Amino acid sequence: MKHIAILGSTGSIGKNALSVVKTHPAEFNVVGLAANQDVDTLEEQIRTHRPKVAALNEPTAAGQLRERISDIDGIEVLAGAEGLQAVATMAEAEQVLEGIGGSAGLLPTLAAINAGKDIAFVNKEVMVMCGPLVMEAVRANGVNLIPIDGEMSAIFQCLEGQRGRQADIHQLLITASGGPFLEMPKEALRNVTPQQALRHPNWDMGAKITIDSATMMNKGLEVIEAKWLFDVPLSKINIVVHRESIVHSMVEWTDGSTLAQLGPTDMRLMIQFALTYPRRLSTPVPRLDLRAARTLHFEPVDTEKFPCISLAYTAAEVGGTLPVVLSSADEVVVDAFLANRIGFTDIPAILRCVIDKHVVIPHPNLDDILAVDTWAKSAARAFIKKTER
Repeated sequence: MKHIAILGSTGSIGKNALSVVKTHPAEFNVVGLAANQDVDTLEEQIRTHRPKVAALNEPTAAGQLRERISDIDGIEVLAGAEGLQAVATMAEAEQVLEGIGGSAGLLPTLAAINAGKDIAFVNKEVMVMCGPLVMEAVRANGVNLIPIDGEMSAIFQCLEGQRGRQADIHQLLITASGGPFLEMPKEALRNVTPQQALRHPNWDMGAKITIDSATMMNKGLEVIEAKWLFDVPLSKINIVVHRESIVHSMVEWTDGSTLAQLGPTDMRLMIQFALTYPRRLSTPVPRLDLRAARTLHFEPVDTEKFPCISLAYTAAEVGGTLPVVLSSADEVVVDAFLANRIGFTDIPAILRCVIDKHVVIPHPNLDDILAVDTWAKSAARAFIKKTER
């Protein structure tokens, strides 16, 4: 039985992870749960899984949770960033599933790695902001870093048995559904509403990543993530639109052969793979029926219509703290769009303004990254105020 801690347990990834745990109760024991402020959901999860430690980032919410579960013995409730890191590093946990979105997941992830925990992670922003430092810590501590995000999991699986043979890779092909606006004329994007942008055609995800899918920023961030995670040059990482989301990504080798990972659009499949790696177990996820799918389509991505991709490639090429700026500012700009403060096409426009204003630090340390994260969010808010409706 594997003892696991889940960060971001009340979000979509955390809930799906606990669904996997329920499917295989003899395989997993949940020893820690952490979330931001959703008291109701975390209380329900605690009563079901009885972890040793639970944490909420919001101190008032943690106090409410402590009162609500006072009838249960032996569960410690912690608060704040220190509480999240305590769950990430608890001695009982063999593996930590990191499902916290955005920059908030950075310090808990690094803490877990430095505590010698294997990591199952979905937070691409951590790799975008801090890829070199994360990979250095992974190597130093000898832990497994296994991606959950569909595209990165697919590449990870396609590279099985080929570790250390990056020179034989011709290209990584990251597939993109194209989001809900693939067919919409570029001129019409300025009138897109948050409600329209949240209607992803294939995947059921959290609000932030769904908007990133609509702008295709998620693909740009995945390019940067793949560069560090798989130690592959930027010139060998490309994006291809695949509307069906059946092929989750591909690796093309120098001899001309291509390996692809295919599967249904259900995050439980990737989560279970990360939690059971290197084993594979049965899953309740419906099987992929290629006879029903009939055809698979692939096409190039339109970077003029979706300029966030070009912004990400630029950030990756410049390097240093520029990817930090892109990722951190995007968090703030997406929130502003969801609140109807700015338009859909204002997202890449504001991001470009923030990027252009930044003075890049070529080789940042962790303190530099945290400071730039704060700067980028503040700069984004200033540009939002100038732009908002």
